[in-house]
Amino acid sequence: METLTFILKILGSLGVFLYGMKVMSEGIQQTAGERMRKIMATMTHNRVTGVLTGVTTTGLIQSSSATTVMVVSFVNAGLLTLVESIGVIMGANLGTTLTAWIIATVGKFSLSKIALPIIGLGLPFFFVGKNKLKSFGQVLIGFGLLFYGLHLLKESVPDLKVMIADDATDAMKAQAKEIQDFIARFSGKGYLSALFFLAVGVLLTLIVQSSSAAMAITVTITIQGWISFQDSAAIVLGENIGTTVTAWLASIGASSNAKRAARAHFLFNILGVVWMLIIFFQFTAFAEWLGSQLPDSFRTEKHDTPVGFNLAIFHTLFNLANICLLIGFVPLIAKLVTRWVKDDPVQNGGSPRLQFISQNLVRLGELKISEAENATRELASISREMFQGYLTVLKNPHKDLTEEVKRLKTQEDDADVLTHDITEYLIRTSAAEITTENARAVTRMIRIASELEEISDTIYRLVQITRRKYRKDRSFDEQASKNITAFSEKIVALMNLYCEVLETDGATEENVKKAEKLERETDRMRKRFNKEAMQRMSENAESVKTEMITIEMHNQFELIANYALNVVQTAFYLLHEDEVPDKYESSI
Repeated sequence: METLTFILKILGSLGVFLYGMKVMSEGIQQTAGERMRKIMATMTHNRVTGVLTGVTTTGLIQSSSATTVMVVSFVNAGLLTLVESIGVIMGANLGTTLTAWIIATVGKFSLSKIALPIIGLGLPFFFVGKNKLKSFGQVLIGFGLLFYGLHLLKESVPDLKVMIADDATDAMKAQAKEIQDFIARFSGKGYLSALFFLAVGVLLTLIVQSSSAAMAITVTITIQGWISFQDSAAIVLGENIGTTVTAWLASIGASSNAKRAARAHFLFNILGVVWMLIIFFQFTAFAEWLGSQLPDSFRTEKHDTPVGFNLAIFHTLFNLANICLLIGFVPLIAKLVTRWVKDDPVQNGGSPRLQFISQNLVRLGELKISEAENATRELASISREMFQGYLTVLKNPHKDLTEEVKRLKTQEDDADVLTHDITEYLIRTSAAEITTENARAVTRMIRIASELEEISDTIYRLVQITRRKYRKDRSFDEQASKNITAFSEKIVALMNLYCEVLETDGATEENVKKAEKLERETDRMRKRFNKEAMQRMSENAESVKTEMITIEMHNQFELIANYALNVVQTAFYLLHEDEVPDKYESSI
């Protein structure tokens, strides 16, 4: 019964710790998510800034797994190249060492005394504040819960020195001897012990699915005297391998480049562990020597040596040295993983799909919208390419363009699939904790995807109408051809406009006015050209069927213009909520 209670206390402490980390991470994402996305996309063009970005991001959200999954997501969305992603992943490994320093500090100071006041400080912001203030309150609450969870974990794991002290009960001494005898079976056997505890670290990280939680357990049991510093250092190496599994699992079903980023993470950490094992005992001795140089104030509570800080020093030095050794080989690592993971069917001409990365692994709702944005740009590009294909069919009535029509049908099907993926993706993303601003952005993006799908459907209807006309050998007269050419120019201008708007992450008021002007012109053209077609029908009864097809084409052109205007308006109002007209808002 005592054993069961002990296990439940450990699990409960970990639960508070992990929940605090989750709350804090989500609060930081909501507070600075947009800024973090921009930094990730713009500050990674060379390896050094990429490493610094990884360090900063992981230090903020306190999860290397979350950072790495974010990197995999950004590579999947095309916002990061494979080479850029490797630098960020290297930095994420260094950033996660902050966890060890925090836990070592908790071992020295009783931060649990301020944990509840921090939670109390965050509550008013959380319940009364709005947007950023509410998110700030969430960060404080998460921060307090994190430290309270660490305090509970430390209290749940008994101090071995206390258990074997002279004033300890016989039962406690017997229990302590059992623990010491069990660990002694695996400890002190050189490299065999190092490999055993390394495997323990891998297994521990796989079980708790969090390198930070695994680190919390490792530092705590080391501070409490259960295992030696060398054994705990080997466990830390194992945790560096175990944490790569999260990104690996997250990349399942993603693009080949996203898989390569996950494999690069694995390869980088494995290479680091391999060279570290070669000099393991010398390196741990060096870390202990550095720890012994710390001031007496850094001595961990109840210990003659700063054992908690020794482990933090080892973890930091290992990751820093690994970065220094391998940062020059980033292009080589990229080549290796490129050979390891072959190009996927999409890159070889298959259908574009949007995968929801890490839906069951790491919550990144605030930071994952970029993938849907990229897929929406792809959808816009498909519609523009389809219209160019339609113009090819239109201008070549006497050529056999069966293959071109099949290609356009495939693109129309791709657009339908991609729209479904985007919509489902955004709905699932919004199920996570995201800001009100981004919740509105999700709504707008769903509408943009819907409008773009309507455009692709309408273009294919135009293809079918035109093919039907040519099969029946009904050619356009000179004036009708000029009218269709004029219509096409307006549509191309609108498509270029909305593609430009989506590429630059938002429309300006000038863009909206330009789109509205083009749409009004197409509406006037439709009315005028339809009147001309009806006039030609009244003058020549034999042209009725031909002119009816022409009118139908005019109407389809006008529909495309309407959908294109909606895309530009939606992109503008996505960033300018206060300027949304009532009639527009009610239609969403």
